[in-house]
Formats: sequence, structure tokens, C-alpha cells
Amino acid sequence: MKDDITKRRFEDLVDKSYKYNKFTFTSFLTEAELSEFFEMRLPVSSADYKISGGREGADRVMIRFGNPEELGYEEEFPICCIKVEPLQKKFADNLTHRDFLGALMNLGINRSELGDILVDDKAAFILCTENMADFLCSEITRVRHTTVNAVRVSEIPENLGEKVSEEEVQVSSERIDGVISKIYRISRGNCVELFRTKKVFVNSKCTENNSYMLKEGDRVSVRGFGKFRFLTIGGFTRKGNKIVKFERFIS
Repeated sequence: MKDDITKRRFEDLVDKSYKYNKFTFTSFLTEAELSEFFEMRLPVSSADYKISGGREGADRVMIRFGNPEELGYEEEFPICCIKVEPLQKKFADNLTHRDFLGALMNLGINRSELGDILVDDKAAFILCTENMADFLCSEITRVRHTTVNAVRVSEIPENLGEKVSEEEVQVSSERIDGVISKIYRISRGNCVELFRTKKVFVNSKCTENNSYMLKEGDRVSVRGFGKFRFLTIGGFTRKGNKIVKFERFIS
């Protein structure tokens, strides 16, 4: 049922864009919802839509429907960035992503109105829809036991990009199930179950093909375990196994 609702929402936005000759936007999408979009056979080409989450490599993104050349104008994504920080940093709790998200959910906000939340030394940069920005600035006054202030900012600091650690594992091949099994230290059987239950995404597309051969740059998300980017084969062991280099995303 949820899949059908999501698909109808995409179809409706595409139809409105064509019918009224204007850009239309989704709310922030989960990785699963974005995967559903890629799987649909909508009457759009790559020039008729654009994807953005307000920053490079965003987890939660919007889709904009409409071709600028055909519409004759450009329109930016309705995404704002709010900085939330303690009024007295010295006495503030050590606030986490979960703390900030919890404070937002307590305000009764729909999660689809919120994009990524990036935490930096007790402060957070929250991406949200334009419609929600003023509300957040006025209503976020406390996170856990810490009094905070929220203001709009024009951009996210460059050093707040995704944090990664470069690591390596030994595998027999680039098969995705074998690589996932080694990285997250789970059995091949349990790994296959992850594919069957649609918990594995490659470049934001859900895949049930556990024999897929990873390519350089592939970004893999395993729900419940984490994310990594496949880099390259860095060499071979004496037994002929391959040494896979990858980047593990650190939350």
C-alpha cells in the first residue's frame, strides 16, 4: 500500500509539471522511496528531473520535476539550512543526532519535511523545506536539557561533509554479498536474507541481486548496518584473494 501511495505521488507531480508548465518538488525522500522512483517507468527523461538534498552526498533528497529548457526559467530547490546551537556551549549536554531528531519530532514535524541533520560539536545543521524554516527557528528552544537558539544560515561548513574511514578486507571476488559479509562480519546466509528483504541499496537503488559485481565508486547502503563506498582492488594475498579497499561512512 505504501509503495502505491509513493508511486501515485510521483505520477501526480510529473503530471502537474507537464500540465501547468512549472517545476514541482517532492518532499524529502528516504533511500527506499528514491529507489522506487528509479524503478518506475515515468514519462520523464534525465533532463526532466533533478535530485538534490542541499549538500553533496545527502542521504535524504528531493526530486524536482521539470525541464528548465522547456519551461524557460530556473528554480532552486526549496531547501533551507538551520543552525541550532546551545546558548551557553560550556554548560550544554553532549548532543547527538538522535537528540536533535528527537527534539524535532516532539514538535510534531513530519519527517519528510526534514533532510539531513549534521552534528558538529554540540551544534547541528538541519536541512529542511522552505515552508518549515521559520517554524523551526521559532519553536526549537530546547534539546534534551540544553537551551538552544536556531537561525537560518546560507551554507553548511565545508568540514561537515560525510566522515569516512578508509579500510580494506580480503575477498575472493567483487561479488557484493561476499564484500558485505566481510565488511559487516555476517554469514553469507544472513547476507542473502538482506537482499531478499530489500535492505541493500547500490547507488540509491534497491537490489536483490546478491551476485552483483561491485565497481569502483559504487556506494552501498545496508539497512541496519551502515554504508560504504567501494574503491578499488588494492592487491592480492598469497592465496590469491583480492584485497578490497573501501570507505566506511561514519555516522
